[in-house]
Amino acid sequence: MDTTQRTDQQRSADRRRRELLEAADRVVLRDGPQASMNAIAAEAGITKPILYRHFGDKGGLYAALAKRHTDALLDSLRAALDAPADRRERVEATLDTYLAAIEARPQVYRFLMHPADGGQVGDPGFDVGKHSVPLLRRMGEELAQVIEDRVDLGPGSQQLARVWGHGIVGMMHAAGDWWLGERPCSRAELVRSLADLLWGRLAAVGDKVGGPGF
Repeated sequence: MDTTQRTDQQRSADRRRRELLEAADRVVLRDGPQASMNAIAAEAGITKPILYRHFGDKGGLYAALAKRHTDALLDSLRAALDAPADRRERVEATLDTYLAAIEARPQVYRFLMHPADGGQVGDPGFDVGKHSVPLLRRMGEELAQVIEDRVDLGPGSQQLARVWGHGIVGMMHAAGDWWLGERPCSRAELVRSLADLLWGRLAAVGDKVGGPGF
């Protein structure tokens, strides 16, 4: 098999994988945590064994969907952090971007972060903790790198940036999960309250010399 043929086959496989993920997304938007491999296969117009061939198992499909949505969320968070605004406005915009994302697609959020209430015979629910923890860890590491690149934290900056990154992600996740379930206040009110909690230390720290600034 020559290189051109292998490249064409890989493009075809990548395109088919994207189509299957889009079908899975449609089912998740409809069914949330109750989305099943049977329903996803039916939506895609294929049999379940073909779906398994592309993703291995339900965990493999979950991981692919989690990466797809996490990539998009991280792109949006980076854009908020890079917006031409003062630091407080960018902190609030970043928090709002996360909350807006889970508010806009609550069924996707619940699928990624909460187990199904009950599984179908032969189609058990996800081991959500096994998959969602790495997702949050990835977000924490990404935010830690942003902090380290942009602000001067002094001695031990790498470790402190990771503490801040994972702490902020944990706060956003826990507060957002509670807010999405109970809606005790508006999104804007929650954003302001969380920003107030973070602001003291963020307001005091200086920009890193030679960095993009924060």
